[in-house]
Amino acid sequence: MKAQADLCAKGFLVCIPLSEHSPFDLVIFKDNLFKKVQVKARTLKQGRLTVRFEHSYSDKNGVHTHKVDMNAIDLYCVYCLDNDTCYYFGVNEFKKSSTINLRVNTPKNNQDQRIRWAQDYREVP
Repeated sequence: MKAQADLCAKGFLVCIPLSEHSPFDLVIFKDNLFKKVQVKARTLKQGRLTVRFEHSYSDKNGVHTHKVDMNAIDLYCVYCLDNDTCYYFGVNEFKKSSTINLRVNTPKNNQDQRIRWAQDYREVP
């Protein structure tokens, strides 16, 4: 719901698929363009949000984990439960990765190189 509200505030029309088996969670529309969005909620761990490009479900046979089909979505939205903020990135930026980290808080060692700052991902690409 937080992602939907944030996207609406940014001027997008938000559409929700009728099936829970869709490869995406939302479809957004603006300026005659549709984008398929995968939404993840995360908590901060050591000042960062970790996003793994996989999904899992459980059934009578146990827990199943599958890699996300990056061709089936256009955009990721990561909602941070700790600071009530949504972050957005296009899948093409990270197509070869299996995991990314978005840094919310400054690292204890004050490193500032090769860091993906979450604040740089506030706008929908």
